[in-house]
Amino acid sequence: MSEYVHIGKLVATFGVKGELILTHGLGKKTSLKDVEVLFVEEQKGSYLPYFISGSKAKDEAEMYVSFEGVSSKEAAARFVSRQAWLLDSDFRKLAGKSAPIALLGYEVITDEDENLGPIEEVIEQPHQVLLKISLEGNEALIPLHAESLDSIDHEAKKVYVILPDGLLDVYRS
Repeated sequence: MSEYVHIGKLVATFGVKGELILTHGLGKKTSLKDVEVLFVEEQKGSYLPYFISGSKAKDEAEMYVSFEGVSSKEAAARFVSRQAWLLDSDFRKLAGKSAPIALLGYEVITDEDENLGPIEEVIEQPHQVLLKISLEGNEALIPLHAESLDSIDHEAKKVYVILPDGLLDVYRS
């Protein structure tokens, strides 16, 4: 698992002093109070660090963030639509335990006790969550919803799933 964790997207400027609105998947109303740096994806795979000068919670899915050296709406506008990342250590302090994104790094175990590997990404959709894993060198998406989730062992960092017949065959070479 990489040292960076994708937490959301900077979606808009707020006010005239350079604040931005960050939508996030941390699963709780929070701010970046004890976090020094937010990484912004300027280009695909390029994470530039920006020091946080202020942050406050808006609701469970959004927060206000301001960066050092960004003090106008115009200066903040260049960050709109950019993806936001945290270091894994900062992410673990902030993520709500029940948030799907908190499952990053957990092992996926099937009902036949097969370990499919660690969760590399959590993709939230309206009616289900998709867990991205690498299966025999291929990217595989495992659906997580009421019918497929058996249990989650937070202590052992394992997600137990019941998969439809043939799902894994699609991803195997």
